[in-house]
Amino acid sequence: MASLVGCEHYVRSCLLKAPCCGKAYVCRLCHDAEEDHQMDRFLVKEVQCSVCTTVQQAQQNCVECNVTFGEYYCDICHLFDKDKKQYHCQPCGICRIGPREKYFHCEKCNLCLAGDLRGNHKCVENVSRQNCPVCMEDIHTSRIGAQILPCGHLLHKTCFDDMVQTGAYRCPLCMHSAWNMEHNWEQMDKEITQSPMPTEYQDATVKIICNDCQTHCTVPFHVLGMKCSGCGSYNTAQNGGLIRQSQEPQPQEPEQQPQSPVPEP
Repeated sequence: MASLVGCEHYVRSCLLKAPCCGKAYVCRLCHDAEEDHQMDRFLVKEVQCSVCTTVQQAQQNCVECNVTFGEYYCDICHLFDKDKKQYHCQPCGICRIGPREKYFHCEKCNLCLAGDLRGNHKCVENVSRQNCPVCMEDIHTSRIGAQILPCGHLLHKTCFDDMVQTGAYRCPLCMHSAWNMEHNWEQMDKEITQSPMPTEYQDATVKIICNDCQTHCTVPFHVLGMKCSGCGSYNTAQNGGLIRQSQEPQPQEPEQQPQSPVPEP
């Protein structure tokens, strides 16, 4: 039911008349949770005042009782809400929580990013148009914030936090480390130093591919991890079996050649 403070999603004093089914809901999310179809927010034409119940053209103030439907109103997204410094980003096609001056729109990523990431992030074309690789839900229009990984891929912030809690540290898409792991690699160095391999494996090597710098190299084998010789990362994948150092060939006794019989004089 609608109230003067809106719903769990937004603070507003009106209901949207769904262009798809004609029913009135506080917001598209409330509609989508109850119906077997989704509301297109951009097609909303009418709203119903929560105070006087007047149905009218979508606008910020009620034409009958003059109540303000929302401190913020976007006449493109038909978003009514309390003031959170929102702004409508034309390239994104939706409203974002600002303030606007603290964000910029990256044309290649096709996404609004924090100002301190200008020229300081890895671009992935149309990255926000991909679903979150953890929950497979939409990122671009999600009300859940996005976590930008060093590789440039995005996850929902909540999915990222859950991933960290499980001990996972790799991007689910490209396997690149999801944050600076230098301290972890230093700890790994100490653990490997304190845990020598059995004698029969001490000279064994293995080919690896580094997930962080893409280096292909041959390194000493250890059950705790194989360290990239390029960047020092332990975020590596084994490429083939163990390579054991070949044993030096043992010297062999010279074979005695058969001698021809001595002719009788």
